[in-house]
Amino acid sequence: MSIRVGKTAKAPDFPAAAKVALQDQQLRKNVHHATDVIRNKRALRVQEMDDWQELRQAAHEIKEHTLAHLDHYLQEFERNCTAAGGTVHWARDADEANAIAIGLIQQYGGDEVIKVKTMTSDEVQMNVALEAKGIMAHETDLADMIVQLGHDEPSHIVVPALHRNRFEIRDIFSKKMGLPDLTADPEDLAAAARSYLRDRFLRVNLGISGANFAIAETGSVCVVESEGNGRMCVTLPDVLITLVGIEKLIPAFEDLEVFLQLLPRSATGERMNPYNSLWTGVHAGDGPKEFHVILLDNGRTQLLASKMERETLDCIRCGACLNACPVYRETGGHAYGSIYSGPIGAILSPQLNSLEHSRSLPYASSLCGACYEVCPVKINIPEILIHLRGRVVHDDQQTLSGNLSQMNLAMKGAALVFGSRRRYEAAQRLGRMGQLLFKRNGQLEHLPGMAGGWTRYRDLRALPQQTFREWWKQRQATAPAPESEAR
Repeated sequence: MSIRVGKTAKAPDFPAAAKVALQDQQLRKNVHHATDVIRNKRALRVQEMDDWQELRQAAHEIKEHTLAHLDHYLQEFERNCTAAGGTVHWARDADEANAIAIGLIQQYGGDEVIKVKTMTSDEVQMNVALEAKGIMAHETDLADMIVQLGHDEPSHIVVPALHRNRFEIRDIFSKKMGLPDLTADPEDLAAAARSYLRDRFLRVNLGISGANFAIAETGSVCVVESEGNGRMCVTLPDVLITLVGIEKLIPAFEDLEVFLQLLPRSATGERMNPYNSLWTGVHAGDGPKEFHVILLDNGRTQLLASKMERETLDCIRCGACLNACPVYRETGGHAYGSIYSGPIGAILSPQLNSLEHSRSLPYASSLCGACYEVCPVKINIPEILIHLRGRVVHDDQQTLSGNLSQMNLAMKGAALVFGSRRRYEAAQRLGRMGQLLFKRNGQLEHLPGMAGGWTRYRDLRALPQQTFREWWKQRQATAPAPESEAR
């Protein structure tokens, strides 16, 4: 499986990867249970908010405004962060981001770092890059720690170990922490994790964090989380390195009022996050002595030119679209072949990488619209998916193999048939005759070619022996004349 977003091998074909995931009944059970819990909690919290739709619109407008003027706000953030004692670095891609982080860690003489959950570091595969240089990165978010200790891959934006149940977690902890008598009781698992992490919090003096938001007005960064590990990571180390995607910027401190109402309700069904950590530069005797921010591009600026594609960068990584998506709920996140899974991953990964990297992901959706309904910043994911599908088809049509593909030939044939009433009616008659080979109890089974993908997993009713037009014409011919005409 290809997970990195950047210059890497292609992501696996989604239909093939999903087929493998669908065979894992335990994974599907775990994903269903976890997403049901989060969805139900979110629904309760949203119902409490009379101004929920107004908040969504406000967040959408803030993000759209920021992205339209991103150059201005990036410079403002750098200026204010530097004035507060921080140091800002610019990374064009994953390799530059990793090189900057490794250089800083080596500069301060470290060979270990503690990390608070940051998807951007997963995006650039920072742990792999650090390990190659002999630097151990300790994940401190509980779910990320489970994934790391289990040599696994994250499967959800907010809950990376969502595909694991507590019995599987007990087995991982028991083996990696040397606790043969550990039970699967949640309190025992939490106590084991707390003890394991406490040593690292107190011993390691370099920290790496992400940021949910970066505030241009003050040069501040903000991390929201529920476990307290983030607070430990950003206050205890002597040196803090924060990796931030440039789309995380918001203009003003007061904008947090909107996002800190939307994010926790959408992500975990909480009214507010237990820990909201904000820091600005360095302060004597309080927190890290050195503070560095790495602003990551990695394909983001190329999306700014297109208003539709730019909307993808509005995402605040709440994961609500994953919990609502009927496709994700069946396959889990690994089938997407990217750190960004679910509906948002289906549009983000092909754009940050290229369509060539993730060309099957825009089709990993039923286009039901559930993702748009729950998105706290109103990203129209279905519309962007259709846009990306159009780009895939356009690219295919530029090649001979694409022009001769089953899909392209089928669509051209359909356009020819639908372009003429006579051809359409002739196709209906041929279809009624041809279906006799596949008709069983009123259903079509084992259709050939691409159509077989439909009948393999879904019911498809046979064509009726009479079309509506034919029925209507017969009805009109046999209907008695009105009384006025009879007289």
